[in-house]
Amino acid sequence: MDFGGGDEIRFERLGRAGLVTLTRPKALNAVTHNMVKALGRALDAWEQDTGLGFVVVKAEGRAFSAGGDILHIYEAGRAGEPPVDFFADEYRLNARIARFKKPYIALIDGIVMGGGVGISFHGSHRVLTENAQFAMPEVGIGFFPDVGASHLLPDLGGSFGMYLGLTGNRIRHGDALWSGLATHTIKAQDQAGLLDELATSNDPDAELRNFSVPAKRETEQQDLDSIARHFSQSSLADIIASLEEAAAGDAFAARTLATIKTRSPTSLNVAWREISADSTLSMDECMKMEFRILNRMLAGHDFYEGIRAAIIEKGSKPEWRPARLDEVRTADIDAYFAPLGDKELVL
Repeated sequence: MDFGGGDEIRFERLGRAGLVTLTRPKALNAVTHNMVKALGRALDAWEQDTGLGFVVVKAEGRAFSAGGDILHIYEAGRAGEPPVDFFADEYRLNARIARFKKPYIALIDGIVMGGGVGISFHGSHRVLTENAQFAMPEVGIGFFPDVGASHLLPDLGGSFGMYLGLTGNRIRHGDALWSGLATHTIKAQDQAGLLDELATSNDPDAELRNFSVPAKRETEQQDLDSIARHFSQSSLADIIASLEEAAAGDAFAARTLATIKTRSPTSLNVAWREISADSTLSMDECMKMEFRILNRMLAGHDFYEGIRAAIIEKGSKPEWRPARLDEVRTADIDAYFAPLGDKELVL
C-alpha cells in the first residue's frame, strides 16, 4: 500500500485497521515533509474506505518520533529558504488528525516530542508504554510549542500544560495518563498482541481496555500543588515572581526556575501567550495562530541560535536576543501573533 512515503513511512492493511509505521529509526523517526504528505493522503483515502474501521500509528526503533527534521529546517532557513510549506502541510495534517472521523490510535513506545506529538496526540486514542517519554521542549531551542500544542496543553488540569510548555521538561507514561495526555497505558511487551487483536476487532475500545494496565503518577503531589500555584499566575512575569519567592524553601520551585532561566526569553513570552489564548480558540484557530508565530520565528534569531547551540555546536550556550526576560517588549511579542494577510494558513 503506497501513499508516496518511500522508505520513511509504511502503510499496511491489518484486518480492519490501517496501520502506519514510521520507518526512520536511525533519525529517531524525525518527521519529514514527505512523511507528512504521505500520511495526509492515507487519511484522506482511509476515511472514505468503509471496510476500514480505524487507524493505528506506530514506529520502528527506540523512539516514536523525536520531532521534526530540525537540521534540515536550520539549513534551509540559513540558506534564505525557510521551509514554510513544510510547516503549512504539517499544521494542516495536525488539524486533519484532530477531526478524523474514525478512531485514530497512536501506539507510543519511546520518545515523543515536537512533530511526533503533532501526528499522535490529536488522535482519539493515545496509548503509551512504560518506555514512553513526552516533551514539548521548543522553548529550549528558541522556538515555540507548535503542532497544535496551543490546543493540547491548555486542556491539562492544574496548569500542568503551562508548566510543560514553559519548561520543556519530559514526563513519563504515568504523568501522561494522569494529566489526560494519554488515554491508555500498556506494557511494551504487549504491543504485538494488541495489534493482533485489533486486526480482527470491531471494537478497538474493548481491546484497549483488555490490554490497559495502571501507571503510577511520577510527579509528587506536593510538586503538582507547586505547579498549580505558580503556573496559574496571570502573567509570565507573575509566574517567575511566584517561583522566585518560593525558591528558597522549595527545591522543586528552585529547579523549575533554574530551568526556565535557560530558555529563550522571546520563546517563553510567545509560549505563555499562545497557551493562555486557547480557552477561546478551536483547533483550527490554534493552527492558524501557530502558523502566524511560525513565520516570524523562522525570520528571527533565537531559533537558529538555539539549533546552533544544541545540534551544530553541541553543548555550547545559546546567546538569546534579547538575553533577559525584562528586555522583551510587549510590542515585539504582539508582532508574532499579527495577521499574515494573504499568507494566512488555509485549512
